[in-house]
Amino acid sequence: MERPAGVAPPWEYASAPESTDVVRLEDRYGLFIGGEFVEPKSGRWFPTISPSTEETLAEVAEADPADVARAADAARDALPGWRGLAPAERAKYVFRIARQLQDRAREFAVLETMNGGKPIKESRDVDIPLAAAHFFYYAGWADKLEYAFPGRGAPRAVGVAGQIIPWNFPLLMAAWKLAPALAAGNTAVLKPAETTPLTALFLAQVTQEAELPPGVVNIVTGAGETGAALVDADVDKIAFTGSTEVGKIIRRSTAGTGKRLTLELGGKAANIVFEDAPLDQAVEGVVNGIFFNQGHVCCAGSRLLVQEPVFDALLGKLKDRLQTLRVGDPLDKNTDVGAINSRAQLDKIAELVESGVEEGAEIYQPECVLPERGFWFRPTLFTGVSQSHRIAREEIFGPVLSILTFRTVDEAIEKANNTPYGLSAGVWTEKGSRILHMAQRLRAGVVWANTFNRFDPTSPFGGFKESGFGREGGLHGLEPYLAFDGGGDGGDR
Repeated sequence: MERPAGVAPPWEYASAPESTDVVRLEDRYGLFIGGEFVEPKSGRWFPTISPSTEETLAEVAEADPADVARAADAARDALPGWRGLAPAERAKYVFRIARQLQDRAREFAVLETMNGGKPIKESRDVDIPLAAAHFFYYAGWADKLEYAFPGRGAPRAVGVAGQIIPWNFPLLMAAWKLAPALAAGNTAVLKPAETTPLTALFLAQVTQEAELPPGVVNIVTGAGETGAALVDADVDKIAFTGSTEVGKIIRRSTAGTGKRLTLELGGKAANIVFEDAPLDQAVEGVVNGIFFNQGHVCCAGSRLLVQEPVFDALLGKLKDRLQTLRVGDPLDKNTDVGAINSRAQLDKIAELVESGVEEGAEIYQPECVLPERGFWFRPTLFTGVSQSHRIAREEIFGPVLSILTFRTVDEAIEKANNTPYGLSAGVWTEKGSRILHMAQRLRAGVVWANTFNRFDPTSPFGGFKESGFGREGGLHGLEPYLAFDGGGDGGDR
């Protein structure tokens, strides 16, 4: 593949690997139930690996329905004490967890990268600080719940929360769910993804260090069977982040049970660049929107809509920028794009990219040498994409960008909303009035303007349509874990 004329070769960087000595791994990790690690009743264990080397990091217990029921019972037993604790005392525990995460930040960052494959600079600068920030934020609300929702009646905890999180942001998703639940007085059973269980299990250690009462947080590991058992267990609420397909199954399973449910599901976000946008800034936003965390982001800007007058200029700049992305060892501080999380996800990405080629889109991939071991995929962009192509309709969850064009504002809105999803969108323009016009018409839970993939504990996040319902973050993320006496909105089942 020839480098475009006039484009300088990318800078050469000496490798700068982060040391893994800071992480002390056991050979095996049991289930975390009732405040201690226990052997699984199932008697089953499975290996968890590094996707960048395919080496086994540890063995992890596989929870069966009996194990999950034991965890739910522990959470149920712990509920009266935790819910009855003075709110200010509850806050102290949550603050302790936040501070422990900060104290062990480097260890967590390295472990997150080892087990998940994301670049260390993302684990270090995004995942871990944001996880701690969520615990700090919700700890602050623990003794102010009656002021958080005025006119709703006296707030009280819903009960036991069953929480199922994905593999793309393992610790951060655990924080999104556990922090508001604990602050509101709920107890929890958390199930991390089967490919990335380790930081959740280290978080269990943190709860021990914070002297959280036994049973307030329980962590069960396993795959789909374990998750299904948690949905069916004696819990009062299910919070799920993951695929739309599984979200639909969970909704059917919980219908008529009285269990509360929030779903944060898939997305196919449109990142819209108007002709008046600052193109260099937009290119950085586009790259961040789709190649951050290898595109393993539910709100990734996987559809780029470009106004026709600037299409050629933007495409040229984008191709130049892709040539500078460094793909490889995620523990190297210079790496921009790390390893794909699993063999199964790599196969899915490859199949969808192949469909894009077969359907007539034009593929572009920069030069880069991929490591021999592990799961890797080059940053990829497609032009000549129509709205009927699978790469424009289906969530790829990988470093693959589909580029479409538009002429008018109305055409951009129509194309952006032409998806069953509605999680996020981005708008790039110098006109504030256009930003407001677009934000009112885009059917997306989050609309970023002249930026992308920005998160804050105080801001709600969630979607429309097949991207789910309910919000996480901010007061909106606290509300699903509360019932209100006299508010007529249920509570304990």
